[in-house]
Amino acid sequence: MFNLFNYVPVLFVAVLFIMFVASAVRILPEYERGVLFRLGRLAGVRGPGLFFIIPGIDRLVRVTLRTVVMDVPPQDVITHDNVTVKVSAVIYFRVMEPQRAVVDVENYLYATSQLSQTTLRSVLGQVDLDELLANREKINKELQEILDRHTGPWGVKVANVEVKNIDLPQEMQRAIAKQAEAERERRAKIIHAEGELQASEKLAQAAVILAAEPTALQLRYLQTLTEIAAEKNSTTIFPVPIDLIKMFLDRRDKA
Repeated sequence: MFNLFNYVPVLFVAVLFIMFVASAVRILPEYERGVLFRLGRLAGVRGPGLFFIIPGIDRLVRVTLRTVVMDVPPQDVITHDNVTVKVSAVIYFRVMEPQRAVVDVENYLYATSQLSQTTLRSVLGQVDLDELLANREKINKELQEILDRHTGPWGVKVANVEVKNIDLPQEMQRAIAKQAEAERERRAKIIHAEGELQASEKLAQAAVILAAEPTALQLRYLQTLTEIAAEKNSTTIFPVPIDLIKMFLDRRDKA
């Protein structure tokens, strides 16, 4: 007669074996690596794919190799010209050496976040507000180089840093608006003056041509009359040539 109790030890051992194998099997996707510690000592990097560990002896720390997008919280920054602004940014980085990212720093995500905040305040505090607003690409590149240099020993590569938003006080916004309006007025006056200069030069050239040909001035009078008549005005102005009254003026002077 079949007795199930006789197979209990075998079943127990089989279950333990299955649980042992299941806990020993690890599968990592292509974008992850596992830093393996055996009895507290570094045993290398594993993955991607299927591999085995020794349960109870080995400890596996997973690290993603994908690009991490991290927001830098808004920071209160005092620029070089003593203007208080609130600046936020975004940083793109990825782990290039999982072993160093786990062993050389306690938490590379937190460390990178804190470093980006302090670097943002430090760099922007050395530039003027106008430079911050006009040369953002240059500042982004400088931030990226500084962060990449400091995170390199952690096995982290900073790919890009972008200053995302710059909040100015209301008083400064009004001052900038007034400055922009004054600049537009200055340009308008310069353009108007240049137009007057060019017009005067053309008029001087026309006067020289008309002086050389007296009949041309008479034709110009007639053209002006034609233009006035085309407007359907009730009043018509007829210019009298100076040559007609010149002889009367000469007689008066002699008298």
